[in-house]
Amino acid sequence: MKDYYKILGVQRSASVDDIKKAYRILAHKHHPDKGGNEKAFKEINEAYQILSDQEKRAQYDKFRRVFDGGGVGPGAGGFQWGWGGEGVASDESGFHFDFQDLGDVFEDIFGGHQHNHKDKRRGGDLEVEVEIPLQAVLNNHEELISLLKLTVCSRCNGVGAEPGTNVNECFACRGSGEVQQIKRTVFGSFTRVGTCPECSGEGLKPEKPCNVCKGDGCIKTENDIKIIIPAGVDTNQILKIEGKGDAGKKTGKPGDLYIRIFVKPHKDFTRKGDDLHHTLTIPYSKAILGGKINLCGIDGETSVIQIPSGMVSGTIIKVGAKGIPHFGGLGRGDLQVRLEVHVPKTLTKQQKEVLNRLQEEGL
Repeated sequence: MKDYYKILGVQRSASVDDIKKAYRILAHKHHPDKGGNEKAFKEINEAYQILSDQEKRAQYDKFRRVFDGGGVGPGAGGFQWGWGGEGVASDESGFHFDFQDLGDVFEDIFGGHQHNHKDKRRGGDLEVEVEIPLQAVLNNHEELISLLKLTVCSRCNGVGAEPGTNVNECFACRGSGEVQQIKRTVFGSFTRVGTCPECSGEGLKPEKPCNVCKGDGCIKTENDIKIIIPAGVDTNQILKIEGKGDAGKKTGKPGDLYIRIFVKPHKDFTRKGDDLHHTLTIPYSKAILGGKINLCGIDGETSVIQIPSGMVSGTIIKVGAKGIPHFGGLGRGDLQVRLEVHVPKTLTKQQKEVLNRLQEEGL
């Protein structure tokens, strides 16, 4: 007996959305027209049809089978497919398959969103990792990063044609940017209108492609980019800078730059949220008598901490607004100072005499 949950890689408690998400990922991966395994693809479809239907799923959970013919995968047993409504195919046994659920799969097979030609020209997004020290997050921080990215071709100014030459109507699509595509799948042959491969949906082609960029309108170069990292950022936080990704093809819109932040640990201060934690060792006499002690903060500024008398190791004193600035907001976290009392292992003769006198006094 097939384990449909195992086929889709989901738990028995998975929601409909979880099942649909898993199905779409696996359908993309195993589709025969993308070099996948046809048998696995049919099993994935079969599992999805059962688990995405509330009634069939209930039957399967209870009896490990479905009694309305739904337990047979699409295309199995020599069934002949016929259209049972808009976007829906059915076989003679009444098994229904919703092709709208395969929208993402077929869009991928045919090359994505066919009618959004601007997306075809849009530059790709880039992601880089930037490592900064903990103290750098206390203020807005400037970084200079080097990127190998696509930039607008200086010879043709992004047009893609040699200077002084014309840009003509595409002969393949006659300027429409679209051509008819026929694709064979395990479900049969499908015809749809897709982006013209000759002109990438632009409807125009250069008479003579640019000698530098070969008609793309952009070339790969090394670029130094100054970025401002806002105060309060944390590890794995991603910052988006619009228009700083790859240049678009033939004057298309540039992509975006995504910056993943990594904050290096500090040797003396530990970050927890927007609070900083620090361990401060104080002399034995200060713990008993109390008093003031100076603490150098992570920003280099000195704070005066009042130590109450009779302090024991592990006591935490909070210093307000000496932590990390709140990202995108006002104020900052606190500094939590954990006190450790230093008990010397060796004593001078004078120290021993003093302690002996204190012992005689009952201390």
